[in-house]
Amino acid sequence: MLDRQGLKHERMHLRLDAASKRKLERAAAYTHNSLSEFVLSKALAAAEEILEQHEQYVLVDADWQAFYQALENPPKPNEALCEGFRWYKRQHS
Repeated sequence: MLDRQGLKHERMHLRLDAASKRKLERAAAYTHNSLSEFVLSKALAAAEEILEQHEQYVLVDADWQAFYQALENPPKPNEALCEGFRWYKRQHS
């Protein structure tokens, strides 16, 4: 489905018990949002938090410095790495 700006909107159906729905509706009313807006905003916030926990790495300063130094001053390739490059080149030539 496309809106006036040409953006697509997906639908998601959710089954829940009456008490849960009433609770969500009450909470949505306090925030002056529709039920859909409320549920979507809370679900997206939870998803963002979970993705951040699983997809973002935070390094302590010492680890960051070691990582940065390895990027700035990479070691010379050893024989095993050179052989790996040669093998790859033979396979994809």
